[in-house]
Amino acid sequence: MELAYIPSPSTGVINLGPIPLRGYAFCIIIGVFVAVWYGNKRWIARGGTAGTVADIAVWAVPFGLVGGRLYHVITDYQLYFSEGENWVDAFKIWEGGLGIWGAIALGAVGAWIGCRRRGIPLPAYADAIAPGIAFAQAIGRWGNWFNQELYGKPTDLPWALKITESANREAGLYHPTFLYESLWCVGVAFLVIWADRRFKLGHGRAFALYVAAYCVGRAWIEYMRVDEAHHILGLRLNVWTAIGVFVLAVVYMVVSARIRPGREEVVEPKTAKAAADKAAVKTADDEDASADDAAADSVTDTPADTGQDAADSDGDVEHGAGNGAGSAAKT
Repeated sequence: MELAYIPSPSTGVINLGPIPLRGYAFCIIIGVFVAVWYGNKRWIARGGTAGTVADIAVWAVPFGLVGGRLYHVITDYQLYFSEGENWVDAFKIWEGGLGIWGAIALGAVGAWIGCRRRGIPLPAYADAIAPGIAFAQAIGRWGNWFNQELYGKPTDLPWALKITESANREAGLYHPTFLYESLWCVGVAFLVIWADRRFKLGHGRAFALYVAAYCVGRAWIEYMRVDEAHHILGLRLNVWTAIGVFVLAVVYMVVSARIRPGREEVVEPKTAKAAADKAAVKTADDEDASADDAAADSVTDTPADTGQDAADSDGDVEHGAGNGAGSAAKT
């Protein structure tokens, strides 16, 4: 008898009348919201303006969803295009199946389009949203829990995940790899936040650190999974992908640090230019106002000074005349 385990929800869908509310979709939506919200805070701290992250996310998120789904369908094509399978299911994203590799790759294309439209360097934007993406992944992994998918090997550990029987799975207790990856992503997010504050990472290096750290965790977690996957030289395809992406991320950090050390001073050039122009106009207005005040003071003070000088002159004349008369009397 099992004394402790993590139960799985009996269903991943709650029907609100004719509208199905899916736990998987909710996790993705909440994750996106957190990524944009936290990315906005970091962007403002870097000198950007509020709302920029959300505006670019309008491009990045749809591209990311399409990329994630494409990666999943391509690498697991047998689930949709084999004999007896319905290819229409490839479009049912709400049933699960998003590959993070495709989501990041195509999401970056969408972000690049959004950044280009606003004249913003993509690496600076990527650095700002990197921890938020990790937090979003941590939340999104709970969607797999709702769908009872992507679990690991059988185990009798107290935190084992209880899976119920269905046409595509066997009942039992398994490693909750969704939970392992969720916790790993939280750790990656805090690692990037700490490193960014400590070393002032810039020019995309905070994002590269997130990618490298995530790949390390994904490699060993992927190794524990038992769902069907393609293998190359005895390793799952996603393990090889994690190794390759990890190497690329580390190389980028090293090369970038040598070519462009430090951090960008300006992350929104157009905004910075507008602020500089506004400051220049204000300075010019202040100088004009000072000149006008000086001119006004000059006009106001001149008659009074002239009158005072005349009075002083008259006084001197009378004083001199008196002295002359006195001297004559004495003589």
